[in-house]
Amino acid sequence: MKRLLLGGNIVTETEVVREGYLIINREKIEEIGYGQPSNPSNIEEAVELDKGDYIFPGFIDIHIHGASGADTMDATPKALETMAETLPKEGTTSFLATTITDEEDRISEALKNASEFKKTDSIGAEMLGVHLEGPFINKKHAGAQPLSCIGPASVDQFKKWQETAEGLIRVVTLAPEEDQDHQLIQYLNDTGVIPSIGHSHATYEEVNLAEENGLKHATHLYNAMRPMHHREPGVVGAVFLSEDLMAEIIFDGIHVAQEMVELAYKNLGSDRLILITDSMRGKCLQNGTYDLGGQDVHLKDGEARLEDGTLAGSVLKMNEVVKNMSQLKGVSPLDLMKMASWNAAKSLGVDDRKGSIAAGKDADLVIMDEDFNIKQTYCRGTAY
Repeated sequence: MKRLLLGGNIVTETEVVREGYLIINREKIEEIGYGQPSNPSNIEEAVELDKGDYIFPGFIDIHIHGASGADTMDATPKALETMAETLPKEGTTSFLATTITDEEDRISEALKNASEFKKTDSIGAEMLGVHLEGPFINKKHAGAQPLSCIGPASVDQFKKWQETAEGLIRVVTLAPEEDQDHQLIQYLNDTGVIPSIGHSHATYEEVNLAEENGLKHATHLYNAMRPMHHREPGVVGAVFLSEDLMAEIIFDGIHVAQEMVELAYKNLGSDRLILITDSMRGKCLQNGTYDLGGQDVHLKDGEARLEDGTLAGSVLKMNEVVKNMSQLKGVSPLDLMKMASWNAAKSLGVDDRKGSIAAGKDADLVIMDEDFNIKQTYCRGTAY
């Protein structure tokens, strides 16, 4: 089907095209321009947007455990299908199914399920791969990761899991101080997998050494990591002073104070921040108790916590985090596009087809009103 989206504000890689048009031809973006197309041939459907509407590239969530009662660790096709069908409602068109620290065989089951799901993935948001969060982390910053299954970094163990996943693991969250001689970080980097520091008590010097050996990302900046101190910059300080490390951030007003998000934005800018939800199965559900890695998580009024009060993921939606970022001083639509889509696509090496609005790319699009409410999402040209 050939569709014409007419009007609104189209956020491309370099500018905001106001009162323009966009043509979708089956699964791809065919054309973008100002005003109206000069030769709109074979248009089967025309959608006229309101003047204040925005068309963004579909959001890419590289850190999401679950939604609508489903979780990656359920290791069932239905769970990933539920996530894929739910995410377009918040403007997300691509995601990394994220695991949690667990027994070896439980992680293997989740990875096997993901690899099987990928072979038939055609509905809703596209699963681009897997984010392996743990178990190669530091117990001092376990957060909601089960302590009993945390262990030191192992190249052999990762190789087994990557084989099970048929190469789908794209990001690994680890603590570099638990990775002897940076063997795993080096192996990940050499094989095109993103090593990301998280749940770590690394010092500033240890982070720098890890970066020299291939560290690329920081997982949920500020959360579950050695904080910045005036005599020891820690993980946070090392990320700020780095010139290259990308950093995920959860901006829900619960995980990180707005002032600290502003501090991160001023230090890293829109080129190095990646907006994530880190959401768990309770997203889109009512207050109640839900499972995360075999632990009870109590969801109440938007906060997901373990029995002891530890934050256990979020119930944040991507359009909400984009709206929150839009309210910071100096953040433009182009900045939001980078943080919600483009940076993730570039990091994952899928920017040839995703992450921005350009002719020839996948028709992954989200239409929002001025308040960032979702009006329509297109996943590879299919409307949701």
